[in-house]
Amino acid sequence: MLAPEKPTASAPRRNFATPYGGVRSKYKGARAQILPHQGQTWWRRILPVIASHRLTFIVAIVFSFLSLVLQTLVPNMMRNAIDSSLNPIKILALKGHSLAPLKSELHHQVLIIILVGVLTGITGLISRQYLFYTAYNLEADLRTLIYEHMTWLSFSFYDRVQSGQLISRANSDIRSVQMYATFAPVIVVQCLGGLISFGFMLYIDWRLALISMTVMPLLWFVGIKMRQMMFPISWITQARLADVATIVDENINGVRVVKSFAQEEAEINRLADAAEKVAWSYIKDAQIRGQWSPWIQNLPQIGLALVLFFGGWMVIDHQIGIPAILAFNVYLLMLQAPFMMIGQLVMMGQRAKASAERIFEILDETPNITERPGAYDLELSRGEVDFSHVRFGYADGPDILNDFSAHINAGETVALVGITGSGKSTLARLLPRFYDVRDGAITIDGHDVRDVTMTSLRRTVGVVLDEPFLFSISIAENIAYGLPTATHDEIVAAATAANAHNFIEELPEGYDTVVGERGYTLSGGQRQRIAIARTLLVNPPVLILDDATSAIDVHVEAGIYAALNTLLENRTTLVIAHRISTIALASRVILLDQGRVVATGTHEELLANTPLYSEVLAQTTSEGL
Repeated sequence: MLAPEKPTASAPRRNFATPYGGVRSKYKGARAQILPHQGQTWWRRILPVIASHRLTFIVAIVFSFLSLVLQTLVPNMMRNAIDSSLNPIKILALKGHSLAPLKSELHHQVLIIILVGVLTGITGLISRQYLFYTAYNLEADLRTLIYEHMTWLSFSFYDRVQSGQLISRANSDIRSVQMYATFAPVIVVQCLGGLISFGFMLYIDWRLALISMTVMPLLWFVGIKMRQMMFPISWITQARLADVATIVDENINGVRVVKSFAQEEAEINRLADAAEKVAWSYIKDAQIRGQWSPWIQNLPQIGLALVLFFGGWMVIDHQIGIPAILAFNVYLLMLQAPFMMIGQLVMMGQRAKASAERIFEILDETPNITERPGAYDLELSRGEVDFSHVRFGYADGPDILNDFSAHINAGETVALVGITGSGKSTLARLLPRFYDVRDGAITIDGHDVRDVTMTSLRRTVGVVLDEPFLFSISIAENIAYGLPTATHDEIVAAATAANAHNFIEELPEGYDTVVGERGYTLSGGQRQRIAIARTLLVNPPVLILDDATSAIDVHVEAGIYAALNTLLENRTTLVIAHRISTIALASRVILLDQGRVVATGTHEELLANTPLYSEVLAQTTSEGL
């Protein structure tokens, strides 16, 4: 479950048609947005998205209604046909005379009924085609909206929300909302068809029509009770499905950890427990439906029995004809279909409500990191970085950085050294504004990172993390991820600079080789080299290497550094260092302890004058081993 705290209203959504930086995207986005007002009912909030497909939706509803109207005409046409062509009195009256007029009339009536049947099939086909077209486009829009919003949310959101919960909301929950939003109006149309049938019943005999409706109050009461009981179990079902999705996602992504600790059986048991909880909720759902659905489906049968009883007496007393009573019973059977659909409508509605509220939990989240009004693009001229009295901690946790201040000259390469937990990687996340400082400021060329657009900032600051992520696409596409317009020569040049070209060429399809999920078909060192190449291709003026060579062999690392020494010239670089070979890249070292700068100078100066530096190097070296 997401955290219970919610803002009062959603912040304005980002328009992906005109992304930050002024470059127009090919992606047009969804046709409409979910209303941000949390006080409104769930269907009112989602109505703009449905309304954006109103043309095809209206066509589907209109043709569905026409199909039902045509269906309701048939019983009355059959009554008229029997009265005009098969009436025993007329047949006896023509005894000894030609029956050709009656036969001709019968053929005429049959042709009309066949024509009506064909039109019913055509209108029904058109209705279904447009209905499914609307349904799948609505589902695509809802999925686009939730994914678009998730890409807009800050890192802190993903720090606390399980990926399986997000996957469940973007799949099964959206499907529940889509099914109700598109099929509920069709069911309502079916109910309108029932009203038309009831109109014909009143036309045939108003007394029998009223008798058949005596069960309506009880049916309404059953529907209300069923709705009250369905919503809680619908919420529980969707939440437990999300738990299963979370466990599956964790097991797939963490399969190497599971196998390395031989915990397959434990994970199977964990999934089985979650699956049993889902099964319990489904069984409970089935019990509720089993308890109430028979009432909804069979109460109309009481009306049918009453019609048969009183209608039979009326036929015997010659108050109504047999053709009329036959047509009346057909209409009554047609009237039962909407009653049977009421139960389905209630179940779909409660599940859709539960799913919609779970979706809104995400859409109502506002990012912690947003652009200020009037944010401008960062146009880098020098690359000078300043950390001024920075204080920061994750979420509501203690401070990781406390009164941290440092100045990095333009074009300077600085190594950040400290024990685990001293705040080195945190600095790598603050400079590109993945998180905001609690106090103090971070500036680039005198521009506060909070005053510039995030796209321009992140194009200026390139980050290579210690745990590189690769997509399940080709190596060339992974390297060109940040610059899709890059030529093959530029991709090869970046790979060469990262000392990755040789091993890429040895792969079966070279740069066109598709890596496995998260890049696990490659070694850790190979993934890191591709990640370095990916960042170098973008050519950011400010570069952060967050222990980016931790999984690379020392000999390979030396080749990378030889290339980097040239590339780092005139580029401001922060190196999160654990190895002495990495520190050698830097012209200056900043030593951190408990979130503060305790010493700064060259590697040789700190070795000679700062005992803590030697202790940290010894500790980090042993950790690296």
